[in-house]
Amino acid sequence: MLQFDITGMSCAACSARIEKAVSKVAGVSSCSVNLLTNSMTVEGTADSGVIISAVTAAGYGASIKGSQAVQRAEEAPQKKSSSSMKERLISSLIFLVLLMYFSMGHMMWGFPLPPFLEGNHVAMGLIQLLLTVVIMVINQKFFISGFKALFKGAPNMDTLVALGASAAFGYSTYALFAMTDAQLHGNSEAVMSYMHEFYFESAAMILTLITVGKMLEARSKGKTTDALNSLMKLAPTTATVIRDGAEQQIPIEQLNAGDIFAVRPGESIPADGVVTEGESSVNEAALTGESIPADKAAGDRVSAATINLSGYIRCKATQVGSDTALSKIIKMVSDAAATKAPIAKLADKVSGVFVPVVIGIALVTVAVWLMCGQTVGYALARGISVLVISCPCALGLATPVAIMVGSGVGAKNGILFKTAVSLEETGKIRIAALDKTGTITKGEPAVTDIVPAEGISQRELLSAACTLEAKSEHPLAAAVMKKCAEEGIAPAETGKFSIMPGHGLSAESDGEKLLGGSVKFISENAEISPELLSEADRLSGEGKTPLCFCRDGRMLGIIAAADVIKPESSEAVKQLQRMGIRVVMLTGDNERTARSIGAQAGVDEVIAGVLPDGKEEVIRSLKRQGKTAMVGDGINDAPALTRADIGIAIGAGTDIAIDAADVVLMNSRLTDVPAAIRLSRAALRNIKENLFWAFIYNIIGIPLAAGAFVNLFGWSMNPMFGAAAMSLSSFCVVSNALRLNLVKIHDPKRDKKNQQ
Repeated sequence: MLQFDITGMSCAACSARIEKAVSKVAGVSSCSVNLLTNSMTVEGTADSGVIISAVTAAGYGASIKGSQAVQRAEEAPQKKSSSSMKERLISSLIFLVLLMYFSMGHMMWGFPLPPFLEGNHVAMGLIQLLLTVVIMVINQKFFISGFKALFKGAPNMDTLVALGASAAFGYSTYALFAMTDAQLHGNSEAVMSYMHEFYFESAAMILTLITVGKMLEARSKGKTTDALNSLMKLAPTTATVIRDGAEQQIPIEQLNAGDIFAVRPGESIPADGVVTEGESSVNEAALTGESIPADKAAGDRVSAATINLSGYIRCKATQVGSDTALSKIIKMVSDAAATKAPIAKLADKVSGVFVPVVIGIALVTVAVWLMCGQTVGYALARGISVLVISCPCALGLATPVAIMVGSGVGAKNGILFKTAVSLEETGKIRIAALDKTGTITKGEPAVTDIVPAEGISQRELLSAACTLEAKSEHPLAAAVMKKCAEEGIAPAETGKFSIMPGHGLSAESDGEKLLGGSVKFISENAEISPELLSEADRLSGEGKTPLCFCRDGRMLGIIAAADVIKPESSEAVKQLQRMGIRVVMLTGDNERTARSIGAQAGVDEVIAGVLPDGKEEVIRSLKRQGKTAMVGDGINDAPALTRADIGIAIGAGTDIAIDAADVVLMNSRLTDVPAAIRLSRAALRNIKENLFWAFIYNIIGIPLAAGAFVNLFGWSMNPMFGAAAMSLSSFCVVSNALRLNLVKIHDPKRDKKNQQ
């Protein structure tokens, strides 16, 4: 996939034109142009040089999307462009105020004029013409871009503005020359009538109001990319490395994997790495959204852009530059913004033919009013109104702004949508298939029950188990040792330690023989009471593994361990069910264990004993029943994640699972699954609202501007009001998208069952 930066676009018609031109290039399989981010994504085998040439031939500029360093360098020209627009607006307003004084101020409200202009209508017309020319020169960008696009056969929004302003200026200039002829022949009545045919102020007002709209739109669009910009600003620019035993500060671009870097309290960690020296607490909120700092010591992993809060630490860089977790997050958010959601296709089709159709409607409007006997000025005013009220931008921005804001909100909460399609489709799922180990459960066994034999204390049982399991590397032994450490119990010295695979362990301590293992193994070496046998059966029935221990043939008791469910798993399942989603648990475990975990989590269905390829087959089957999401974390989940309509990877899982997924949950919380669905539904709802208002605006505005309601209700529209409406339409669409920032994605109170 190739990504490009595009310059010269002014509306959705431009993006449609570029997509059409690039799609014709041999080797291009798909092309998506994003008006919001001025970017283009191309898939296929075509050479980037050929693609850039196609964009250039269409009348626009293109360059290969740069790195973070390049993006920082590009911020200066962007600021310069914003400053230039502000200067244009201020200059236009100054001259517009003067123009309005001489036109409306004097004619409508009787504002005083200099003595030499009293009764000199031609001079007043000339002053209006000159002031309008100044404003047109200040805003020449509209004319250059608009007519250039028109001559290339690809008219855009600038074309509508340029045609509208030119028509108003051209007709006013004609009226001025006709006035001079009337004055030459002494026809004062005609002179006065021509004064009312001036539309100089309309031409100037159109340009100024459109510039106001562009300013508002730019400010709002800037807010939609705040999440991405704030992520990029987190990236440190320098690093303190250890070279020849001394600290040396270098640019971040010179930091290499394997380098040892130092981080003092208050500094940002420059790369992903492993702590080699020192202890500290690190604020990881930038990446995980968690406000509680994480303690770090030797051997712990750290991530770029997180903040060292307390101690001095040294770390070994493992991932630098574009390989860091932060860079991957930035890329995911950026890629999501660069793609298009399926719902945008209708707007794209309309945008592609919108401007030519509007120009045609404007011409028809003028012709119809002339045939109805109206004056040229009246007919022209209706045609100009049609041109300047029509807004393809609102259609073009309706989807991408919501996608950008939604992706940003997700990123802030540790939920990464890889594409616009995944953001739209996640909210439509009907079935959620959850992997058990590492997704619903913690993925590592923990001690759940301690049942001492009669006459044996709990501490005595744990002490014997600790001594026996200390030299074992089995996961169940690790669970026992962790529990003993929590209780402050240390292992005693042992000898003659041996492992009997599939059975248990044996060792000698203080001259006594210790045994530990399965019920069957211990029952062959010690007498187990009926009560303990009953407890062992109960624990097994609950999906737990009972470990029996004895000393010199005397039963000490049972310690049960199991892969326990995460604290939030049952709540996450409940939230999904309240949303109308059927929850299925998939696992390779035996039926008994699987059903025990499934009952604790509260899932609707348990499918146990499933191999990796079997998971993929199960997803195929579930997809026939409805749109299905797969949530997993392991390598064995990758085929199922790929096969599902939406693959959701737990962020703490393997890179393969993350690469195979459409959505990544950085915080590894199962409750982020319903949160992602809430955000997706809110984004889709916002897109539909944007498209509705964009379409309804044009559907109502164009006939109103054309004068379709004049005879029915007496409604008509001045071109200046049309320009104002056009200026505000895109601003309103973008502002509506910004409401997504207010969505409480972790609040289940307003959850509803999906009716789609």
